[in-house]
Amino acid sequence: MSGHQPWNSVHLIADLNGGKGLDDADLIERILRRAAAAAGAKVLEVRLHSFGEGQGVTGIALLAESHISIHSWPEDAFAAIDIFVCGATCKPEAALAVIAEGLQAQVGHSQRVRRGIRSA
Repeated sequence: MSGHQPWNSVHLIADLNGGKGLDDADLIERILRRAAAAAGAKVLEVRLHSFGEGQGVTGIALLAESHISIHSWPEDAFAAIDIFVCGATCKPEAALAVIAEGLQAQVGHSQRVRRGIRSA
């Protein structure tokens, strides 16, 4: 995260409901890469683990600006998303929109947290 200040960091967490393709690691990798691009972030590596046909996928896109992670439960049509980016130019909400659209899901709940706030 060289060159990015921690006090310009945003942590966006979200629950997605009604998603499709939540057991498809290849699809999820493509979506995470598109999400990072939409956020204005650089992908360093994507690591995913599929628990088997019809089962969930867990994984992370490591970014120069931090990470995007996913944990999915296809049996419940649910995914938990974590988008943490630093740098004033990154757009985590744009990444979330790409993920929701790619998985044909609705954002059920999201929370945006500023990270690295300096104490007086």
